Amino acid sequence: MGKTTLILIVSCAIIFFCGSLMVFNTTSAEVLSKSLKVDTHFALIKQLIFALIAICIGFVIYFIGYQKIIQISPYLLWGAIVFLVLVFVPKIGQTINGARRWVGISKLSLQPSEFAKFIIPMYFIYHIGKHRKSIELLTFLKIIAVSLIPISLILLEPDTGTTVIILTTLVVTCFLTKVRFLYWAVPLFIMTLLGSFTAYNMSHVRNRINVYLHPELDLKGRGHQPYQAKIAVGSGKVLGRGLGESLQKLDYLPEARSDYIAAIYAEEVGFLGMAILISLYMCMAYAGFSIAMKTKDKKGFHLACILTFLISFQAFLNLGVVSGLLPSKGVTLPFFSQGGTSLMVNIIAIFLLLSIAKQTKVKKCMKKRSKF
Repeated sequence: MGKTTLILIVSCAIIFFCGSLMVFNTTSAEVLSKSLKVDTHFALIKQLIFALIAICIGFVIYFIGYQKIIQISPYLLWGAIVFLVLVFVPKIGQTINGARRWVGISKLSLQPSEFAKFIIPMYFIYHIGKHRKSIELLTFLKIIAVSLIPISLILLEPDTGTTVIILTTLVVTCFLTKVRFLYWAVPLFIMTLLGSFTAYNMSHVRNRINVYLHPELDLKGRGHQPYQAKIAVGSGKVLGRGLGESLQKLDYLPEARSDYIAAIYAEEVGFLGMAILISLYMCMAYAGFSIAMKTKDKKGFHLACILTFLISFQAFLNLGVVSGLLPSKGVTLPFFSQGGTSLMVNIIAIFLLLSIAKQTKVKKCMKKRSKF
């Protein structure tokens, strides 16, 4: 095992361990305060089960290799589209907080958009890799047209946060794969204008912007959550209140176990604990981009960059929302927040990075042997 892969695994493992501790911390407090008829360990056990399933899938992907996963990405994309359609089917799709984002059977639920945000750029990389020379405009438009199907379905759920992440990732993918600037810059400008106009006409988006700018004007409504998050983060000071001593998790801060779990963490461990957590994400990003730089396979380079960017970008967005720098987007903190599907895809992404690192190491060993 190389130094880079060790940094990647250790940093992710520590983040997951701390996140699992905070999930138990927040959910057990919610169960006790509301006298819910659920075991205090239920959320933690569920999180660990999703992690175990993801690790098993990850090992299979690791041995299959990232190249074969890229090859089957068109099938994966159409599979994701089918699940995104099922979200709108009654008795299969689940509605939570006014959004239809989950496909559920009994107590098991999955969020297809979480898979889509990784599969769409992978599908893009697959088609770009088929062309040795620069891609033609017609081919590029075909790729974009297919990609817009799942993106449109995600926007209809509605899930603007995931839509923004996917579109941003596609821009980064176009830049990395050296697609002609005019092919994607002009459509991006038009889509940005149309997207901004559409989003502004969506009442929930407009309300989120108003709450972001003036949370104190609606403290009993949408402004309650970001305002309470600021109180949690500020009350942690330098060293925090201590593990398990958070006050905001006691029904003051809604969604404390998912989108705003970092606020509870900041309250209990303070600025120092948050600095360590951010440093771990930076170590993970360093390891991911280092793996990308070491590989000589273009597809491996593109995939490693995109996977690392996606995880890092989501961490940036979540921490930005918790600190009040960004408006609420409903983005979980990778490996840390409660959310089975999000945890699964992020763990699988790490195994894909390890697969790229393994392939690079194998090629180096083969070159060394050929010299003797």
